[in-house]
Amino acid sequence: MAEQYSTLQKDFYRESGKWLSTFEIWAKCVNPNLHFIYILRQTQKYKKKSLAGLFWRLVLRRHQIKYGFQIYPETQIGEGFYLGHWGSLVINPNAKIGKNCNIAQGVTIGQQNRGKNAGFPVIGDEVWIGTNAVIVGGITIGNNVLVGPNSYVNFDVPADSVVIGNPASIFPNTTATDGYINNKV
Repeated sequence: MAEQYSTLQKDFYRESGKWLSTFEIWAKCVNPNLHFIYILRQTQKYKKKSLAGLFWRLVLRRHQIKYGFQIYPETQIGEGFYLGHWGSLVINPNAKIGKNCNIAQGVTIGQQNRGKNAGFPVIGDEVWIGTNAVIVGGITIGNNVLVGPNSYVNFDVPADSVVIGNPASIFPNTTATDGYINNKV
């Protein structure tokens, strides 16, 4: 059933648990998080150097500054993307994020320039990332992982885990994101 809906509709479904029409999506754009996701997804639809692409990139840039979300259209983000709160957020454009992921305010998903983990994170499906967490380097975060608030993660995390602390520690848990990720698509 969900296959008939667009990525944007799937993103908005995560917030409400309802499949929304285009008009209902526009009405929900009073919410800064959803407004930004709408603009990001519109920007991702168009080639960078097309007229529509240039227009949406300008609109996106204005809203990056307005809302404090530093997410670029080049970033590969799966359907069902959910921003939990309005506030500063930095995601490197080379990072990859799976579907049904929740990201809270203050999160940094960034590049590590040297060492054994130089590169950009790859984040699996159904990952919940808490407030002020930092995920850096050429690492992989598995599916069904909860990254606790204020955690610093610069190493691979297996699927079905809870990661907490600074430095972070991994705790296996097959129900890591149960109750944290709602309205999955």
